[in-house]
Amino acid sequence: MQSYDLVVIGSGPSGRRAAVQAAKLGRSVLVIEKGRRVGGVSVHTGTIPSKTLRETVLNLTGWRERGFYGLAYRVKQDIEAGDLTTRLHKTLEHEVETLEHQFARNRVHMLRGLASFVNPHRIEVQVEAGESRTVEAARVVIAVGTRPLRPPHIPFNRTTVIDSDELVDLTTLPRSITVVGAGVIGVEYATIFSALDVRVTLVEPRSSFLDFVDRELVDDFVHQLRDRGVGFRLGSKVQSIEFENSQPVAMLEGGRRVRSEMLLFTAGRVGATDTLNLSACGLASDDRGRLTVDPQTFQTTVPHIYATGDVIGFPSLASTSLEQGRIAACHACGEPLPSAPAFFPYGIYSVPEISTVGLSEEEVRRAGTPYECGIARLRETSRGHIMGLNGGLLKMIVSIETRRILGVHIVGEGATELVHIGQAVLNLGGTLDYFIDNTFNYPTLAEAYKIAALDAWNRLTPRKEAVAEVTAVSP
Repeated sequence: MQSYDLVVIGSGPSGRRAAVQAAKLGRSVLVIEKGRRVGGVSVHTGTIPSKTLRETVLNLTGWRERGFYGLAYRVKQDIEAGDLTTRLHKTLEHEVETLEHQFARNRVHMLRGLASFVNPHRIEVQVEAGESRTVEAARVVIAVGTRPLRPPHIPFNRTTVIDSDELVDLTTLPRSITVVGAGVIGVEYATIFSALDVRVTLVEPRSSFLDFVDRELVDDFVHQLRDRGVGFRLGSKVQSIEFENSQPVAMLEGGRRVRSEMLLFTAGRVGATDTLNLSACGLASDDRGRLTVDPQTFQTTVPHIYATGDVIGFPSLASTSLEQGRIAACHACGEPLPSAPAFFPYGIYSVPEISTVGLSEEEVRRAGTPYECGIARLRETSRGHIMGLNGGLLKMIVSIETRRILGVHIVGEGATELVHIGQAVLNLGGTLDYFIDNTFNYPTLAEAYKIAALDAWNRLTPRKEAVAEVTAVSP
């Protein structure tokens, strides 16, 4: 039986970062992956496939050029499922090769099979042909990720009623689709299909969605989607799904029915912990298969066992998972913990993109901080004119007292790239004056920062003058 300083269960973003970090610190590391190839959900059914699909759709449909050439403009007139999967397979192959090379370069050992705990330090791995191997681990990182929630009353059939993991194996494109669940995954796929001119209906049991995003951005986002014909059924719970002429019909509370050629169920995910035999190592998951950890070190209640990534819940982003894996590995190896910036960005790869960093207006208001906002419409920039943009905005929230940036929120083309400018200024404690005084390349969408800053400055200046006048007449 082989022993390792660190055994990582799962090779998604947090697992691979933890493994490589520990290997770079001179520890012996084993990664156990139950899938056929490394990469986990992120590479094979989640982050990379959905973003590749999005980029393929935008390219083949000519979406980015429709502002100039009209809604009927197409790069390829008849788009089929095979057009989407061709690029997807090439991208995934490249990702897998890169990860395998990274593991080999850093001398990270790999073992393919299903892991389960025998005791807190011993793990049994079921490999092919019914064989098993047992390994000893001084430290363990659980990074098994999640899988789609599949309630028993939803008649999944892999063709007309599917979950988000099955979407990557799509063989035909529907003319209409119902997306159940308006979380990040549901919203991304709903808007991607809408860009393909598929009729989309988004069903969500709550009366709102994307509640962690600034409401002004969500309002602008919804307005753009309604203009494209996306239907919203908010506050509507799916009671059952029936079939009429082989097409799924979502039966909603209140008697409403939503018929479409395909139904995509994306109402939640569960931690893939059910096969780990957690009781053998003294751990237990919640009702969604998630593990509770120390938010600073990512240790579970068993000190030598860590958990990172989607299996610990919110925010469930590949970017944050990478950092969680790095921090967990450093702590497990007895190294000083890297200092994490106060704010990290959220990116939603919908059409259009949404990205946000810092506090939303609702959070600032609840905190009672005096603030002002600056708004820039992307179409107001020269670059926006050149690109033919009709929608999108950048919102900047500024403290009245200190002029420091409190939050930056963007919806529109390039939002997930643009947000990093605001992230840097925010985490470095920068003020409104950075954007006013600095020069930006012209023409660029980044000019929206200067426009928003000047808009906020115009709102702040009269307030300062008013305060000065009140002070002058006070006895």
